[in-house]
Amino acid sequence: MKRSKKIGILCAVFVCISLAAFGVSRYEEQKERIRNSDEIILELAQEDVKILSWECDTGSFAFHREENGGWLYDTDEAFPVDNEKIGNLLDQFQAFGVSFIIEDVEDWGQYGLDEPVCTIHMETEEETYEILLGGYSAMDAERYVSIGDGNAYLVKKDPLNQFEVEISDLILHDEIPTLWDVTQIEFSGVESEKIIYEEGSANTYYPEDVYFIEQEDGYLPLDTSRVNEYLETIRNLSPRDYVTYNASGDELALYGLDTPELSISIDYKITEEETKEESAETFVLNIACVLAQKETGEKDRDINDEDAGKDIQEEGIAAEKSTKEEGVELEESAKEGDIEGEEITAYARIGASKIIYRISAEQYQKLMDMSYDSLRHKEMFWGDFSDMYQLDVTLEGINYSITSEMEDEKRIYYYQNEEVEMTDVRSAIRGLTAQTFTGQKPTQKEEISFTIYLDNENYPQIRIELYRYDGDNCIAMVDKEPTAFVGRTEVVELIEAVNRIVLD
Repeated sequence: MKRSKKIGILCAVFVCISLAAFGVSRYEEQKERIRNSDEIILELAQEDVKILSWECDTGSFAFHREENGGWLYDTDEAFPVDNEKIGNLLDQFQAFGVSFIIEDVEDWGQYGLDEPVCTIHMETEEETYEILLGGYSAMDAERYVSIGDGNAYLVKKDPLNQFEVEISDLILHDEIPTLWDVTQIEFSGVESEKIIYEEGSANTYYPEDVYFIEQEDGYLPLDTSRVNEYLETIRNLSPRDYVTYNASGDELALYGLDTPELSISIDYKITEEETKEESAETFVLNIACVLAQKETGEKDRDINDEDAGKDIQEEGIAAEKSTKEEGVELEESAKEGDIEGEEITAYARIGASKIIYRISAEQYQKLMDMSYDSLRHKEMFWGDFSDMYQLDVTLEGINYSITSEMEDEKRIYYYQNEEVEMTDVRSAIRGLTAQTFTGQKPTQKEEISFTIYLDNENYPQIRIELYRYDGDNCIAMVDKEPTAFVGRTEVVELIEAVNRIVLD
């Protein structure tokens, strides 16, 4: 065949193919007309919807509305439905807008609507609606949908973003209030304590102290920042990891919450923004720890096993006896806080709620750390030095007295009528902080003692004595009461600071 003839045949074939393609495209354009649109294809008020169900990769869900307007989960009507979240699902259909309309669709498969990724069913008193969610157009960054009118649409807002959820995403969780205006905290369970809020109290020499714990000898001041940190731990719990949402009596016992290890009851005030009226509220948090097994050097022991329980009790008695013989009082290891985190399974329940939440070992340990020693000031003296008008010091059996006068609203200190700089002494006194609180009485030499005289009618003076305990620690006595172990290094710093004044 001649070359020119071959070229002619190829040209004819090309023309036929082009004409066929042109005809197909014209046919498709005629069958499926695609156009831009800002049309609202569905207007459905959420309050009109009585039934809502959908099916997607995360599961099948069905809800119906109660007469009072709330929603019930068809599978389990005891499930606490978050009505606001259901409302958010329906809100997008109040004005369901599109960007493209594809009319007279015959091949639904090319839009992923023959096998939709999600099918949404809604019913009102008069109408039934079914919305299919198809493929996702990466080029347009929009999803194809069908509402059953023969057309396909590209929608501006993808419903799948909200409907692709787990049932746990729709639970009405218990919420923790902000707890900003706390008036009282009560603990019961392993510890029974009561903390009150009182401004301008006569139970402290420091005006910033507003929380006081009730003890046998009255109300003792707490460190405001430490109490606030404890309250912050409660605020930040954000319980979401629930283990059951409809706890029975048996389940409460299973999780240790029939008789909680610790119940925290917090009284607080809230103020109505518009009327400024105050009202009193109470928030209750119950926590418990369940130890299924604990590793020992010999074998695993079930905490619920009677013999194991006796062994643990005997070990505790022996440890307590050893501690007393050494004359050192130890804390209760932060209520088992020394247990490795993986050995702790802790649970929380808010008030009388039927929802039980799992909390972390760290959260549990922080919540259990609520004793007086955990919340009190660590400093031996935490007052305002501007109130100190005299400091008497005893060092190596010699007494020294540093006095002061007010000049231009500033306190000037003097030793033997010579003005002295007290910065180092104040810093050293502030540095006397508890490493461990103790009730152990000192038996060794006094390193240094001093009396701070305050311009305070409730607390005119504070007496602090520091006794050697070992090479690293001293025992601090505050107002004749053994209080804490403090670092000997800090005691030496105080001695040196005083010597720089009295010996120079």
